[in-house]
Amino acid sequence: MAAVPQPTPPAAPPFGIALAREAEGAAPVYRQIAARIRAEVEGGRLAGGTRLPTIRALAAALGVHRDTVGLAYETLAAEGLVEARVGRGTFVRARRARAPRPARAPEPAFAAAVERLLEFERARPRYADGEGVVPLHALVPDPRAYPVDAFRRALNRAFADGGASLLVYGGPQGHAGLREVLASRLRAAGVLVGPESVVLSAGASQGMTLALRLFAGPGDAVAVEEPTYHNVLAALLDLGLRAVPVPMRADGPDVDALERALHRPEVKAFYTIPTFHNPMGITTSLAHRRELLAVAAAAGKPVVEDAFEMDLRFTGRPVPPLAALDDAGLVVQLVSFSKSLFPGVRAGAVVARGRAVEALLALKHAADLGGALPLQAALADFVRTGAYDRHLASLRRRLRRRRDALLEALAAELPEGCAWTTPEGGYQIWVELPAPLGAREVFEDAAREGVLVAPGDQFYADGRPSRALRLTFAVADEAAIRRGVAILGRVVRARLRAPRAAPRPPQVHV
Repeated sequence: MAAVPQPTPPAAPPFGIALAREAEGAAPVYRQIAARIRAEVEGGRLAGGTRLPTIRALAAALGVHRDTVGLAYETLAAEGLVEARVGRGTFVRARRARAPRPARAPEPAFAAAVERLLEFERARPRYADGEGVVPLHALVPDPRAYPVDAFRRALNRAFADGGASLLVYGGPQGHAGLREVLASRLRAAGVLVGPESVVLSAGASQGMTLALRLFAGPGDAVAVEEPTYHNVLAALLDLGLRAVPVPMRADGPDVDALERALHRPEVKAFYTIPTFHNPMGITTSLAHRRELLAVAAAAGKPVVEDAFEMDLRFTGRPVPPLAALDDAGLVVQLVSFSKSLFPGVRAGAVVARGRAVEALLALKHAADLGGALPLQAALADFVRTGAYDRHLASLRRRLRRRRDALLEALAAELPEGCAWTTPEGGYQIWVELPAPLGAREVFEDAAREGVLVAPGDQFYADGRPSRALRLTFAVADEAAIRRGVAILGRVVRARLRAPRAAPRPPQVHV
């Protein structure tokens, strides 16, 4: 019996293309064709140089119109996957070989100033919290004394008066009402300025950066006291500036050293904390301030006066700020509410004159579009209604009691050879330890016993070893201060009794 011929099975569609009808919600047919060819190319199954079927042949194989295949090829050509060669057809483009992907992507390179800042931050001491820890390192107001209810009422009144107008951008100079009350308080301290001279900032920290940028650019230098506020050292690093140290004496910065520093052409300004110095706690005399300003005027160099604790005097007679004694227009003053009220309000100001105000506004506008108007308006109300002065009166009494407790405890607990400053305001006392002790070893021993202090090396531009500690009475109450200093005294005495390793002989390299 003759075999019955079997029907020839239909040929498989090229590239495995199986088309779905657009009526079923599928993509347009030309996109389906392009997607399948794209997958073949990207998967390496269609190598570079491979000739694709002609438009006519592929259209016939798929049972679609030639224009549909033509549109698919045009789509792939636009993506750079295929190319049409006149008279020869359509070919897969040769793909460039990709470099092998590393096992781990390299980390991005940071700017040199950022790397220096990271190194500076890593050198800062690390503080641990815990039950019973005595925070003699903290330089923030005690949260237990924050006038929360009074400030909430001020905020409510500010919104009732200002409404939606407080929710727009504030402009670089800040809330007019707060600038007015600040100018009024500055005039009472002898700084004869109006609200037009006040540029509000996010605390004294932003103001400090703005003031430094006024006078110095990358590669320049700024004279600073030594020791000094560690965050100004960080700001200098961030701005690509160098610190030129001016040694601190018992009565303030060494004026002769300052004169030498300011006559160096690369030194563009001097940053100073004449009132309740951080970290030393001292306040310079009127005579010293006049001499300092005369040196700056002779050199033609501006002075940045950080008056961040100017409202915290609790004993002694006030000394006029540098800005009040400045006849040459050299002083730019920084003020803040972060230490006298609470840091969360983020309100400070830069006070300047003439073109410096215009330049500050340009810098401020480049940095942000204005501060938080609701907080600034509330703070203006808080000051205007007398709530701020009532808070200050209570805070000053508390700080004097705590300072006295700290001084009494130091006298009773620290061994002979220790010395310390006696501040008339602010939050900090500078303690010098006897040789051969180092601040870091005492800091580490005290921390293990639950007492936190600030080692002096972080207040020096080069981070060199120090025999000094900064102690604060901002957060710890009298009982905690006495307990903490008793522990600190035991630590210092134990360190003095402990045998010390013999110094290594110097190594000679030939």
